[in-house]
Amino acid sequence: MAKGLKAVFGLGVAALGLAMVPSAASANVCVGDCGVLGADGVVTAPPIGGQYRYVTTIGPDGGGDIPGFAVGEATNGSNFTTSAFEAQAGSTLEFYFNYVTSDGSGFSDFGWAALNGGSGSLTLFTARTTPSGDTVPGFGLPGLAPGVVLDPASTPIIPGAPVWSPLQGSSGLCFSTGCGYTGWIKSTYTIEEAGVYTLQFGAANAVDTIYDSGLAFAGLVIDGDPIDPTPGIPEPATWAMLIAGFGMVGFVARRRRSDMAVKAA
Repeated sequence: MAKGLKAVFGLGVAALGLAMVPSAASANVCVGDCGVLGADGVVTAPPIGGQYRYVTTIGPDGGGDIPGFAVGEATNGSNFTTSAFEAQAGSTLEFYFNYVTSDGSGFSDFGWAALNGGSGSLTLFTARTTPSGDTVPGFGLPGLAPGVVLDPASTPIIPGAPVWSPLQGSSGLCFSTGCGYTGWIKSTYTIEEAGVYTLQFGAANAVDTIYDSGLAFAGLVIDGDPIDPTPGIPEPATWAMLIAGFGMVGFVARRRRSDMAVKAA
């Protein structure tokens, strides 16, 4: 009997252990400086959920390069890639982004998003420091992919020295005109080809490696289903394993009490 109880208890512990270790297939990948935040400085909580992810230009050389597109003046940066997800032809991809920069004229940092998979890599949008006009698409960079819709459609910088902790030593600083942030912008794209994809976000310094910039992003969904669940909240499958694990442990406890009562009688 004791061995049987230990075996059942072991199953419960194993279920708990599996629940707490994410599968390799669900792993995200970060190169350089990535993180998770709620409302902080000029970056408010995103329209969907209370948290967002971000990448900054505080990263290795080439870390913020756009896949398949060489930017001669790009120096260091970071990028974040989501776990893989399936999409059908006609699937709707949505997310929000907010470009933040402390660098101005002559040192035009940039941020971007790319959809990788299917027939290759597609740059969905680029955002770049500019003294006036829209930051998207970034000058000298790929434009909006055909079919991408931004809301709002205009993307001028909200000027000023941006206070945002991910910029670290550059937070609250501004070099020349063009510093600031865009505020949250919604991007919607209809996928043309069925396949398995990843979504990638990056930010890169230009010309030098000082006066940093960053890209915040949130609300990543495909046909309404989350691609990157809210950080810190278990996915539905994980909740199911947790419940199963705790249920098994509860069963063992009840069984032990029952056995003890029988013996006492």
